[in-house]
Amino acid sequence: MKVADLEGLALDYWVARSLHDFVREIQFTDSGETVAIRGNDRGRPWDGRFTPTTSWDAAAVVLERARRLEMRERSEEGPAHCVAEFEGGRGTVEGRADSVRVALLRAFVESRFGDSVGEMLHEPQMLVGDKARRIGETSAGDTFEDVPSPDGHIGDIQSPPRP
Repeated sequence: MKVADLEGLALDYWVARSLHDFVREIQFTDSGETVAIRGNDRGRPWDGRFTPTTSWDAAAVVLERARRLEMRERSEEGPAHCVAEFEGGRGTVEGRADSVRVALLRAFVESRFGDSVGEMLHEPQMLVGDKARRIGETSAGDTFEDVPSPDGHIGDIQSPPRP
């Protein structure tokens, strides 16, 4: 799919995929209509919905990676336009859209993947560099602490009961 045509859920997904220095896992919530991520961005943990197409708070992680940025709002002459260069990107890229936020996000995805991307992997996944690897639902929770068990598990070393 051409990056210039990405919008909504697909653009949110590819922005998350482009943030492989930050995002560890991508999942989908709200019956598959929203991207959710787990990761740590420069010391700030993120575990939840990730909607940069509708939120400047989420899109700020892209802005923070810009080395050079020129943006122009949509006008009668044409769509919103963004010319940018990003940390770890492929040089200067351009994005166009109905809003400067979407133009910025398209430019960011293009800086990571070029002018086209593959199909969206619409299931839980772990990012390893710029590659996504499917994870099962059961393995998605493996990154969290185990739920306490009063009986313990085989191999657990438990302290003796207190008097």
